[in-house]
Amino acid sequence: MPQELLLQVSPEIASNDELLKEHVAKLIRVSSNEIKHISILKRSVDARQKAIKMNLKVMLYFQGDEFIEEKIQLPEYKDVSNAQEVIIVGAGPAGLFAALQLIELGLKPIIIERGKDVRGRRRDLKAINVDHIVDEDSNYCFGEGGAGTYSDGKLYTRSKKRGDVTRILELLVAFGASADILIEAHPHIGTNKLPQIIQDIREKIIEMGGKVLFETRLTDILIKNSEVQGIVTQSGDTILSSKIILATGHSARDIFELLDRKKVFIEAKPFALGVRAEHPQTLIDSIQYSCDYRGEHLPPAPYSIVKQVGGRGMYSFCMCPGGVIAPCATSPGEVVTNGWSPSKRDQATANSGIVIELKLEDFKPFEKFGALAGLEFQKSIEQKAWHLAGESQKVPAQRMVDFTQNKISSDIPKTSYVPGTTSVEMGQVFPGFLSQILREGFSEFGKSMRGYLTNEAVLHAPESRTSSPVRIPREAISLEHVQIKGLYPCGEGAGYAGGIISAAIDGEKCAIKIHEALRL
Repeated sequence: MPQELLLQVSPEIASNDELLKEHVAKLIRVSSNEIKHISILKRSVDARQKAIKMNLKVMLYFQGDEFIEEKIQLPEYKDVSNAQEVIIVGAGPAGLFAALQLIELGLKPIIIERGKDVRGRRRDLKAINVDHIVDEDSNYCFGEGGAGTYSDGKLYTRSKKRGDVTRILELLVAFGASADILIEAHPHIGTNKLPQIIQDIREKIIEMGGKVLFETRLTDILIKNSEVQGIVTQSGDTILSSKIILATGHSARDIFELLDRKKVFIEAKPFALGVRAEHPQTLIDSIQYSCDYRGEHLPPAPYSIVKQVGGRGMYSFCMCPGGVIAPCATSPGEVVTNGWSPSKRDQATANSGIVIELKLEDFKPFEKFGALAGLEFQKSIEQKAWHLAGESQKVPAQRMVDFTQNKISSDIPKTSYVPGTTSVEMGQVFPGFLSQILREGFSEFGKSMRGYLTNEAVLHAPESRTSSPVRIPREAISLEHVQIKGLYPCGEGAGYAGGIISAAIDGEKCAIKIHEALRL
């Protein structure tokens, strides 16, 4: 009879099937010949002790046990060509998984996406990296797959109470992701592999009768008697539907401004803001693994730090082992950073957002903008960074110790940020209270991770798109907007998600609520 087992083994044993079988056989005192197969259910690194171990949850199959390696299949999607239509604004994870769920429930999704398809986006990413040209509709944030497609594809989430995380992961595997994402404690697909998965999801949506319209920007929402009637696009076309999922992402400022102009209730929301710090990956490995050489059996080391500094949380965000820093501006005249890793996480540097929790009172200088006060605060930082860095996509940069000592760096080493850097005293980018918290916080980080506070590390500013600066409030049960019937604010842009998995879950939830409403 199959037996589940929890164990700790060396990285060498965890990565070799035969060594693992011999180890387990000794552990349970049987011959290795009696073990037919070992399936790894969960895997994580335990680096708390000097001798690093791998935590494994495995299922043992013995001779005589039936073992069938099941391939994860897609659900039985229906042909919805002639079904009732639901508009989805945005083809990020919230929008795409909402569309798949609608099809499963027998409804026809019409996705409009302001950006290009996942392959077409690449030319515009090259333009921002090489030529410093920002396309407002096609960039690291906008386009098929959303911000996560070319910013890593991290799948780790703390949102397990929000919905079925495993279902989302299994759908991704069915669409071509490695089955390892079902096993790893911090699953990750990688920017090099995610585009094909996104393309396959889109092709399935179209195959089953849904529509996906690229380079189609929403310019108006038709509302009558507090109920949605449809939308208008930038070309003047009208698409009618009584149900609209608004899944535009955290950077769709024009959508927030549209809602504000139409007196659709929105509210300012606190978010976090700071810098992106880059270290040599070998340095992070030596700190986290307490070794001079990581070896081939351990993954590049990540890190996670949280501190309370000056009454605020300062923490690492979207940490990218073996990754690079990317320019993520969505309009000319601003600089924004983010990070990503390829699937193998094999780059020479590690980077992470290091951000500080903001409060609503921080937006007081922009209170005349009402619900858009946080958005205007965010803009002001990004635009200041652009001016300081020479009015290009170069990024203000400073060595970490120099920043804590309020000293301009005499030189900046070449970093993974392709457009380049400009040596700037980082205190010029941020309001004084934020600069002070960052300085104190990095000193605290250095006490927790010996070696972290070093001039080998380079800070890039700003990391400002951690989450939406606006919330679009919705009813807790129906998930409809609190004021407008038939409008379903969804995902990161509405303030109800924080990453690929939680956004995908939220998209599914909105689709289910629409199905329930239409049945009633």
